[in-house]
Amino acid sequence: MRITLNRTTQLLLVSALSLVAAGFLSACGTLTVDFVYVSSAVAAGPYSYGEIDVFEVNSESGKMRQIPTSPFPSGGRYPVSEAVSPDEADLYVVNKDDNSIVQFIIGNDGKLYPINTVNTPGVFPVATAVGGSFLFVTDTYQPLPTCSTAAPCSGSIAVFPILDATQAKALTPAQPPNTLGSPVVNGSTSAAYWPLILPSKPNDVLTPTAIATAASGAYVYVAAYDATAGGGYIFGFAVNSDGALSALNGGVPFSAGSHPSAIAVTADGSVVYVTDFTKDVVMSYTAANGLLAPVAGSPFSTGNAPAAVVVDASGKWVYVANSLDSNVTAYGSAAGVLSNIGTYTTGSSPVAIGIDPSLNEYLYTANFLGNTVSGFQINAADGTLLNSQFSSYRSNANPTAVAAITHEAARKN
Repeated sequence: MRITLNRTTQLLLVSALSLVAAGFLSACGTLTVDFVYVSSAVAAGPYSYGEIDVFEVNSESGKMRQIPTSPFPSGGRYPVSEAVSPDEADLYVVNKDDNSIVQFIIGNDGKLYPINTVNTPGVFPVATAVGGSFLFVTDTYQPLPTCSTAAPCSGSIAVFPILDATQAKALTPAQPPNTLGSPVVNGSTSAAYWPLILPSKPNDVLTPTAIATAASGAYVYVAAYDATAGGGYIFGFAVNSDGALSALNGGVPFSAGSHPSAIAVTADGSVVYVTDFTKDVVMSYTAANGLLAPVAGSPFSTGNAPAAVVVDASGKWVYVANSLDSNVTAYGSAAGVLSNIGTYTTGSSPVAIGIDPSLNEYLYTANFLGNTVSGFQINAADGTLLNSQFSSYRSNANPTAVAAITHEAARKN
């Protein structure tokens, strides 16, 4: 039997189906909770630039899927670090071999649009962080004519203002919001950087490895090791309203094991965590007015060769990526005192770790030798991790950095 519908019925049916389809697409759209950006070091393309893979994250399963136009060129050679603007509208990518920071505007669909490139004051940048209205970056060497790979010198830290819409528009030519302004000048040296010098051994070469700051940006910390005599340190700085730095503790860095490899700060700035790559520990410090003091019981054991550390937004959970063991160790934290929760397998050699900013529910690692990204769901009640659906996920070769933003539909007002 053949059923024939009149034109009115056909139009109503088409309209109903269209509404169903639109609702389905809208629901699918809101299921994307985050976009995750993973920089890979291996050069690709006509300019030998690194690559940035862009993943969208499903809010229900944590499954990560590359967006259709991914990957994007990093805008330079050997990207090693990423940071996101305070409003999550821009991504800053540090390219080590070009001494550059590339600013990308992030589209509503997660796509990246390169807009500006600035050079760091020093040589071979290694890490970056955003706090308040400033971007901080560490360079392996100061910009001195006597410094080179053949004759290394101590590293340095630089500060770039992140311009608001009014400030950026006043530039000639006008620029979009979150453009980086000229680096802040150190009044003591009349140069746009602060050297990392050990006062007791001014000729030792101090090599920076990581940098971190709380959301307010009131204080910034740089992890470094003494390449001349051995020993690890944390340089602490107070950040003035104009971005100029004032060294804490009279310029004397805080002791930090043997070879600090990564650093993380709680959202309120009250606790600082530093991993030691050679001693296989994570060190905890309380921070009062920026000054650090070891927490009772610190350091705490990690896996082998810890390379990255992150603390969740609540401050209750801390996660360390162990590069040699290819896993993540989870800890509960009580004012910096850590208790081991468990260990979870990642891809080969995790070197970067991050947590989603929207739900504080998903954790990601960039696995350098595995050429993958691992995803986990964080249990808010006990800090344990559960593999995201189909984790791990293929990335470009040798991923080095990871950052995430909240999808527009999932942002909290």
